[in-house]
Amino acid sequence: MAHLRKLAPAFSLSLLTLALSGCLSSSSDSDDPVRPDLSLGVLSSALDQVTGDDVLVTIEGDLDVIDAEMDNLELWLYDTEIEPTRLVERNGRLEVLIEGLTLGENRLELHHSRFGELYNMTLTAYPETGPIFSGPQQYPFVCTVAAELGIQPLVDNQEGGFPVYEGETVVGYSRDCTIEPQVQLLYMTTEGSYADLPADRSRPANMATTTLTDGREVDFVVRREVGTLNRFIYSFATLADRTDADDAASTDLWNGRLLFHFQGGVGIGHSQGRPSGDALTPEVLGLGYAVIYSTGTRASTHYNLQVGGETALMTKEHFVKRFGVPEYTVAIGGSGGAIQQYVYSQNHPGLIDAGVPQYSYPDMVTQTIHVGDCELLEYYMDATDRSNTRWQTTENRSLLVGLHATDAYPDPLYDNKLALGYASAPGMTECIPGWRGLTPLTMNPNFGQAPYQDQMQPPEIMADVHWTHFDDLRNVYGVDEDGEPRTLFDNVGVQYGLLPLRRGQITPAEFLRLNTLVGGWKQPSEMVQEGSPFLPPHTAANFDPWSSRNMNLSADGIAPAPRTEGDLLAMNAAYEQGIVFDGQLNIPVIDWRHYLEEVLDMHNSHQSFSARQRILNKMGNADNQVIWFTDARPTDTSDPEEPEAQRTFNQTWMALEVLDEWLTNIRENPEQSIAENRPATALDSCFNTDGSLIAEGDAVWDGIINEQPAGTCTQQFPTYTTSRMEAGAPIEGSIFKCALKPVATALSDGTYGTWMPDAGEVDQLNAIFPQGVCDYSQPDQGRPES
Repeated sequence: MAHLRKLAPAFSLSLLTLALSGCLSSSSDSDDPVRPDLSLGVLSSALDQVTGDDVLVTIEGDLDVIDAEMDNLELWLYDTEIEPTRLVERNGRLEVLIEGLTLGENRLELHHSRFGELYNMTLTAYPETGPIFSGPQQYPFVCTVAAELGIQPLVDNQEGGFPVYEGETVVGYSRDCTIEPQVQLLYMTTEGSYADLPADRSRPANMATTTLTDGREVDFVVRREVGTLNRFIYSFATLADRTDADDAASTDLWNGRLLFHFQGGVGIGHSQGRPSGDALTPEVLGLGYAVIYSTGTRASTHYNLQVGGETALMTKEHFVKRFGVPEYTVAIGGSGGAIQQYVYSQNHPGLIDAGVPQYSYPDMVTQTIHVGDCELLEYYMDATDRSNTRWQTTENRSLLVGLHATDAYPDPLYDNKLALGYASAPGMTECIPGWRGLTPLTMNPNFGQAPYQDQMQPPEIMADVHWTHFDDLRNVYGVDEDGEPRTLFDNVGVQYGLLPLRRGQITPAEFLRLNTLVGGWKQPSEMVQEGSPFLPPHTAANFDPWSSRNMNLSADGIAPAPRTEGDLLAMNAAYEQGIVFDGQLNIPVIDWRHYLEEVLDMHNSHQSFSARQRILNKMGNADNQVIWFTDARPTDTSDPEEPEAQRTFNQTWMALEVLDEWLTNIRENPEQSIAENRPATALDSCFNTDGSLIAEGDAVWDGIINEQPAGTCTQQFPTYTTSRMEAGAPIEGSIFKCALKPVATALSDGTYGTWMPDAGEVDQLNAIFPQGVCDYSQPDQGRPES
């Protein structure tokens, strides 16, 4: 048996990769031995969240003691002494890869040749197909590896699912969509695109070079490994030498930094998803970063952030076992990719060390609170209150929805609505280009679909799928007594248009009519399929861009329309299981976005400050979060010399440089807090279109979430609100179910400002709000008691 001393003569702090054929054992010459205080630690995952049959561990304790005792140490798996598969000395510690685990509990022991067992720990191993903690997996589940990668999944049953072919013959079916890992060698061309490296590994004439963070200039060759984990498609990308063997996990060109690229979108699951070019981010690969990616951390695949977090943990775990522990892991990703950074940093400490959430929201599920109001209010203005000319002026619609509205972007259905007898405004609120169709996708079980679902066998296998966000997260939210998933949308007591009423922008009569007739949403089990323009036939009879057929509306246009009541158990679960970002931020982030309000982009700017307010509420300060805006407002778009790509500057790579400095400070000063390690360059800022600085400092965003005069950036980049903020809710946007107070209390505590309702109006208020009206001075009633 080979001795560790022969394999590693001294425990130095240099990086040393060792191929072991033996185990950790030999002898000591000490005359007066002392039992060494050594233990084991797991580097690749939590103790109880190992996947597959291997694990990366380390020996923990005083480095001098480890060095002195290396000849005496042995590793045992239950009753058998084992030999490490790989031992690497990296960043001042040993990385020891152990194979041979079995599913379930595994007892790993550290032994000493003289003192016997020094330490043991129990590792719980799960299959690479998952799950670990997310509960029963979705079935049916559509495999996409054949269409997206040209690889047939492995057969795992003969009953049904996704068909697996040999030639044109179906040889079985796949439920878990597993493939064996595949390696591809690519190179960056001098034209700026990836191409396959020639099979003979010759150097193409158009191969680009790149400069690493350590100054070396090397050929821009990328080793990309794809496979499946937790049923989703993962990708590991690193720089490589073109002569490397396919299975070589070379780290010679790796700078030790790991980038996790998350992605956005909106999906309802039941699919393996589609990989994208973000798995090969050239801006950081060219510097020597490694890049990891999974379709299970792409929100257009699904919005189950419990499954997504589990997948992210597994993806990083297997990278670490393959390549080693990174110096740090930084994340980027926009929209849903930004949400994942906030939510996973809260739920899974240690998964990422810093992040650049781009075009952020704090989370997805609290967006449904106000997004679910969009169609309700648009339908009210277009149909129910069509005779009121106030709503035929585009900007007036912001009084109710809060979001930006402009005539610069015409409503594409304006003529259709007028021709069919509805009212409209010539322009749009953000509700139309940004959010139309999101309520059906979230709530209507009849509406969604997965890619390639027509290939599933037997054909009726997808017939019982409920295409809703609530069903996608049934393991989180739970189901009711009828087996239907519990839902969260609630607008009981919401006084739409309350602030415009107080400001004198709408009349008391308009306020009362709005709240009488706006209504709510039916429960998903009661919903029917959507109409036009979502689905044909595109006829007048089927025209329903508001999804009004699925609303609770007044039967006679006089009696109050029923509001929607959400399920408190589902709301409690959203908090308890980390679907809500509740403000715990233990990593540095630079929250960056292009300013896109003028184009009615759904990534509205106030969301960065919604996240900040939650952080303040939870932690008392927001020193770990920096907010950057870059102007993206159009200049003269008719100028052919100024295409849009040249008119907007991507601040992401600058943010990564700042975060590298921040993380370096943290590594060098571990006794200090994240905020105390914050570099001078990590300041709230706003930038011009070309990336040049407009202003920076602690006060540039004043006036948005504090009572200070508007800061320089606040003045330069106006932010808007939401329907719930216009109803009196706070900017953090996380009140699922408001506390209620009697109308009589609201009449006496100043809720209505200077309006003094007469007896008839008081009767109307009581008829509209028999349970009371929202009291936003109280916490969310959906939040579980601590």
